[in-house]
Amino acid sequence: MTSPILATEGLTVRFGGHVAVDAVSCAFQTGELTAIVGPNGAGKTTYFNLISGQIPASAGRVLLRGRDLSGQSVSQRTRAGIGRAFQLTNLFPNLSVLENVRLVVQSNAGQGMNLWSMASRHAELTEAAEAILTRVRLIGNRDQTVSELSHGNQRKLEVALLIALDPAVYMFDEPTAGMSVDEAPVVLDLIAELKEQRDRTILLVEHKMDVIRTLADRIIVLHNGALAADGDPATVMASDVVQEAYMGRELEDV
Repeated sequence: MTSPILATEGLTVRFGGHVAVDAVSCAFQTGELTAIVGPNGAGKTTYFNLISGQIPASAGRVLLRGRDLSGQSVSQRTRAGIGRAFQLTNLFPNLSVLENVRLVVQSNAGQGMNLWSMASRHAELTEAAEAILTRVRLIGNRDQTVSELSHGNQRKLEVALLIALDPAVYMFDEPTAGMSVDEAPVVLDLIAELKEQRDRTILLVEHKMDVIRTLADRIIVLHNGALAADGDPATVMASDVVQEAYMGRELEDV
């Protein structure tokens, strides 16, 4: 097996006497979509926060391409190649949808975030941004102010901004939460498209087991902050201890 693109080694965080994430060691390969599941309070989002740099680890390391990211900020980890959708939401809430995506395209091209710079390349950057908006079904909202978007369209914009950033690792924390039945499939289809490219790593925290069964190559289960199971979806879902202790009725219903 090739070297993992992303790995956590003994990753731990304590809040007072509570261990929220307990020495989690896990490696993630390029082209793999891993679903991270577990009951409420299991440490899933906290684990995400440790990887993306939202909170500092008490112990352990986060490695990207073998490079230790310990001590690096969210923005430094983002530039290194770790992209988390909510980090980019409402980047500039008073600008249009198109301007938000264009600025990320511009920044990712190494041209900074100045809205008025690069006049000679404005058309090229706009064309790239419009292509992304078409892909996420937001081209009809291109001129709408971000703060005026519906919740569902804001979630789609998160994905658009993440695609514009083009990270090595995509992190989605319950990407369809709060979305309507009509809106959710758009985001799930976009994640499926990213997976099909097989050139990026995707981490997905999700409670809907039918979504996990459809998208995941692998499932890891957290319980009380510790790694409780890790394997292919069929094996993990069939595990009695996982069904009873970690998935509960939600999995039984599937």
